[in-house]
Amino acid sequence: MDYHINHLKELESESIFIMREVASQFENPVLMFSGGKDSILMVHLAHKAFFPARIPFPLLHIDTGHNFPETIQFRDDLVEKLNAKLIVGSVQDAIDNGTVTEETGINSSRNGLQTAALLEALEKGKYDAALGGARRDEEKARAKERFFSHRDEFGQWDPKNQRPELWNLFNGKHKMGEHFRIFPISNWTELDVWQYLAMENVPLPSLYFAHTRPVFEREGVLLADSDFIMKKDTETVFDEQVRCRTIGDMTCTGVSKSNAKSVEEIIQEISTTRMTERGGRTDDKRSETSMEDRKKQGYF
Repeated sequence: MDYHINHLKELESESIFIMREVASQFENPVLMFSGGKDSILMVHLAHKAFFPARIPFPLLHIDTGHNFPETIQFRDDLVEKLNAKLIVGSVQDAIDNGTVTEETGINSSRNGLQTAALLEALEKGKYDAALGGARRDEEKARAKERFFSHRDEFGQWDPKNQRPELWNLFNGKHKMGEHFRIFPISNWTELDVWQYLAMENVPLPSLYFAHTRPVFEREGVLLADSDFIMKKDTETVFDEQVRCRTIGDMTCTGVSKSNAKSVEEIIQEISTTRMTERGGRTDDKRSETSMEDRKKQGYF
C-alpha cells in the first residue's frame, strides 16, 4: 500500500524538530499520554527524536478510573518496554479530596473532571510544558491552537491571545506559574497517523481492531457495556463486532461497527467514512462549544 512516504517523513521531521525545541527551551516538560493512537504516535516520535537516550520527558496519564482495561494494560506494557517514567494523575483522588464533584444521573461522566486532575498534576510537578497529541483536524476548537500554545498561571487558554509562529520560530518564554501546551502533530490528519503507524509497524491497543463485545445504543451512538454507565430501562445490551476509533473514558467513548482487523483495513475504512473521528464522542455533544469551553478552563 502506498503511504506517500515523503509526505509522512516530512511530518515526522517537523514533529521531531518541535520535540527537540521543547527539550532545549523548557526546563521541565512532560508528555501527556492517554493510551490512544495519537499519544502512542507521540511516544514513538519522542523515542526516535532522542534515541539512543531515553525519552527525556516523563509520561503523564490522567486516569479517570473509568478507562478501558485494555488501555491501562497497554500503557503499563509500553512504559516497561521503553523504561519510561510514568506519572498518573487521578480523577478519583480529586473526587475524594473534594476538588471536584462527581456527576450523577444517566449521562454522568468523569471526562470533564479530568481538567482539575490535570491542572493539579501539572502544578504539583512544576511542569513548564506539556506535550500532547491533539491535531487541528480533530475538532474546530483544536484548529485554533498553535504548536506552542500559551496557558496563564491558572492553566487557562485564551484563543485570541496566542503568539505568532513564523519561519519555524517558537517563543516559549513565560512567567513564573505559566506553562505551554505543545502540539507537535498539529499538521497531521487522522489518515496520516494511521498510515505512519502502519509504515513504522507501531504496536497498538486491541481496542482499535474489530472485536466482539457487549454494547448498547444511546442517541445513535454505541457504547461499550460497563459498570461505570447507568443504563435506562429501555437500553438493552447485545453483542456486536465493533472497534474504537478514539480511546477515552468508557462513559463517553462510542464504538463503531467494523470488520477492520488490521491497520490496512482501518485505513481503507476511514478513507471512505463520512463520520468524523470524534463523531462517536458523547462528551462533544453536550453543547456546540463544549470542547472550546473545556479548553479555556484548562482541558487539553
